[in-house]
Amino acid sequence: MKHSAKHIADRIRLMIATKQFQMGEAMPSTRELGKQLEASFHTVRKAYQSLEQEGLLEGRVGVGFIVKRQSTLLDKSARLEMGAEKMRAVIEELIGYGLDEGELETLFEEQLLYQEWPNRIQRSVVIAETEEIANMHAEAIKREVGVRAEAMTITSLDPSSPKVHNYDALFIPIHLFNPYRVHEDELRLIPMMTQFEQEALLMISERLNNETLGLVTTQEATLPYLLQMLKSAVQIEGSFVAGATYGKSLPLFVRNCDVIVHTTTAAKLVESKYPSSQRIALRYTLSEKTKEMIRSEYWD
Repeated sequence: MKHSAKHIADRIRLMIATKQFQMGEAMPSTRELGKQLEASFHTVRKAYQSLEQEGLLEGRVGVGFIVKRQSTLLDKSARLEMGAEKMRAVIEELIGYGLDEGELETLFEEQLLYQEWPNRIQRSVVIAETEEIANMHAEAIKREVGVRAEAMTITSLDPSSPKVHNYDALFIPIHLFNPYRVHEDELRLIPMMTQFEQEALLMISERLNNETLGLVTTQEATLPYLLQMLKSAVQIEGSFVAGATYGKSLPLFVRNCDVIVHTTTAAKLVESKYPSSQRIALRYTLSEKTKEMIRSEYWD
């Protein structure tokens, strides 16, 4: 049964393991998830309770079920024993269907590759104005909902490009979304709303009045987009000193800066030359609605 309590528990366990649900995060209510999966809330509650017994979830009065752990309490020996038992049952069933040893080996190799992804979306991509911004968005998606995605620019994967069909899902910033609607019957299109992490913006705002800040990216083309967002977010008057890295070198202006604001793609170079007190990392964070939309694609 697709939406049995066991099926729902198996899917949730996988989503927790792949960090689509983070530790401390509240799970959807039993009624909400039941409606989404066309299952009764009793079935969802049974699934939650079974995961609570495994130590993955914790039920809290007035809150619901909270993610307690990213993996079960089973030790390595118990995990291997449980895995071997399930594998043995599957192999016996497949042998019953007539598969030989070579076919079983091929099948398991293919499925291991498939299971790098937590659902049937096997290839996804983030589209943005520059490759650097696309990579920053992809990093946020991986960090916050556990989904891996490639990164491409809007010029290299424009809506008319046949390469669009190489992907199962497209993550697209909402201001770039409309041209891609022509593919909404063929592909999963997920509009994204993002912003810079609040902690970084607060640090920039606090230090801006008394110190000289420099913005460092890895691509010149990224600068105007990030500067526009920063000016809007922290009410910057005037301009940031800004530039891109070249090779393994930082732009020369950083010598005259007290604090380096940098993208995650420039982090390795900046971190090798400046202590944490002199640098602020800019990272995107997804809106709650965007995270919900991505997760909803991974249930079925």
